[in-house]
Amino acid sequence: MSASTDRTREFFHGYAGDFNAIYGNSNTPVNALVNRWFRRSMRLRFERTLAGIDAPGATILDVGCGPGHYSVELARRSAAKVIGVDFAEGMIDLARDQARAAGVEARCEFEVADVHALAYPEPFDYVIVMGFMDYVEAPRPLIEKIAAMTHKRAFFSFPTAHGLLAWQRKLRYRRRCPLYLYTRRRLEALCDDVPGMRATIDPIDRDYFVTLERR
Repeated sequence: MSASTDRTREFFHGYAGDFNAIYGNSNTPVNALVNRWFRRSMRLRFERTLAGIDAPGATILDVGCGPGHYSVELARRSAAKVIGVDFAEGMIDLARDQARAAGVEARCEFEVADVHALAYPEPFDYVIVMGFMDYVEAPRPLIEKIAAMTHKRAFFSFPTAHGLLAWQRKLRYRRRCPLYLYTRRRLEALCDDVPGMRATIDPIDRDYFVTLERR
């Protein structure tokens, strides 16, 4: 791994518990307020991704799976197999715990891995890449790799470079790990002519939600 990747991995390993609370495991008034006003985009992309997946019998890869909320929910919805990968060990530990608690561990597999080194014998019906491209220095090769691993649709989020929250986030992450923000024009160029795929780019709150669909 590069030095910047190591910094990102170390940050998210330590942040795992707090990150998990974003999805509702902490009901303190302060956390609820922060989630409502500053993390709305995370909720929206979660809901939109689930709406775009026909889960029963599907195979799904969850890249940067974090504490496993997408994976576990899709397994609950009768996905045949969900593989979640993350380079932060703390996130994978939480994901395994949540799958066991939900009774879906037989359909979920979680592993500590670098997405750039992943190789599977067959493509997945769906691939999820949420909250991950924020930390990828060279996005186009990874977009092409994900496309090649996708049989039906791949879903990405990219953080917008515009607005007060983008400025605030740049300041917060300056000492944490590298952060990469995007304009729509740059995204259109990045997603143009991805082999075999048709791209749709939609703004949702402080993110762009990108769908690559097999032609």
